[in-house]
Amino acid sequence: MDDATELKLSGRSVVVIIPALNEQASIGQVVRAVPRWVKRIIVCDNGSTDATAQEAASAGAEVIHVPERGYGRACLAGCAAATDADILVFVDGDLSDYPQHMDALVAPIADDRADMVLGSRTMGKRQRGALLPQQRFGGFLACFLIRLLWHHRYTDLGPFRAIRKTAYDRLNMDDQNFGWTVQMQIRAVVAGLRIIEVPVDYRRRIGRSKISGTIRGVIGAGTKIFYTIGAELFATRRK
Repeated sequence: MDDATELKLSGRSVVVIIPALNEQASIGQVVRAVPRWVKRIIVCDNGSTDATAQEAASAGAEVIHVPERGYGRACLAGCAAATDADILVFVDGDLSDYPQHMDALVAPIADDRADMVLGSRTMGKRQRGALLPQQRFGGFLACFLIRLLWHHRYTDLGPFRAIRKTAYDRLNMDDQNFGWTVQMQIRAVVAGLRIIEVPVDYRRRIGRSKISGTIRGVIGAGTKIFYTIGAELFATRRK
């Protein structure tokens, strides 16, 4: 972050939320890569059976335990704990994202040019094999449906994102698993938030993905994402 943007951030607290499930091999590296200007790092241990919580704490993160599994459930718990946040940043715990680059997400909010900033993996540089075909197709189809139904163009459903805490509170997020990211993006459009996407680099994760790494995970996540789109469309038309 340059000096001008860091000055604009002065007085605003940035809290990073990292949902994690069995990420002991990577979580310490993720925590240590978070920029020094971040006020708090909250790792939401989502029922890990390995040393994820210990590794996160050793690296300097606060750890909250969310034993009932669900990506959205972990994010919701982290947001509930971030009572002192002005800006929330979400990043995965598998080292596929580059936490040290989160200034690109935070700066537009600190500069009052956006309420939510999404890191687009399709716009950035991707390591070969980092974004699997099923991820690319699922993301493309979900973004196409959002554009068709809500007339807003997204390029990705990537997890690396930042949002103003007051804007987040307006969304009344409640998805507890794989529909979290798409629900946030749809509700942000409906709420009239100022949304921008910025390119982010993406690399192969450490370990096996719980979603895209298994057929069951792909089917489960895909089904939930499209169910969420349908549910949000129904809710929008009822207003």
